[in-house]
Amino acid sequence: MRLLVICFFLLIVGSVVAVKLQSQEIMLEISGHALMVEIANTQELRTQGLMYREVLEENSGMLFIFPRLDYYSMWMKNTFIPLSVAFIDEKGFILNIIDMQPESLEVHESTGMAKYALETNVGWFSERKIIAGTRVIGLEKAFLQD
Repeated sequence: MRLLVICFFLLIVGSVVAVKLQSQEIMLEISGHALMVEIANTQELRTQGLMYREVLEENSGMLFIFPRLDYYSMWMKNTFIPLSVAFIDEKGFILNIIDMQPESLEVHESTGMAKYALETNVGWFSERKIIAGTRVIGLEKAFLQD
């Protein structure tokens, strides 16, 4: 029984490490502010998102790259840190920004057809006076990582 518990634990830890190793990072710029983001460009990485994390560094985030242009939504199930999400169109312009509370099942939707969603610590955008219509620079680097 003890061996079974140890094997199960190693399997869980191994899968978390594997997901973390698969994620890549790029630097984005928004209104002169640098932001280092992990890329979530697969279904597995998008599903995991920032779940189960206890902390997110100040100028860090996660860039979700969706497979096609569409209306998308996010929620905070199993996410322990408050986040802001910016939905971004295919040309790199922010459609809308929403603050989200930890472990909420409330659905937060893009106001237009999005290609990306960018999650940061809650308030990151508002503290820098970044609003809808602002352009995100550097998104093309995410495709060079594939």
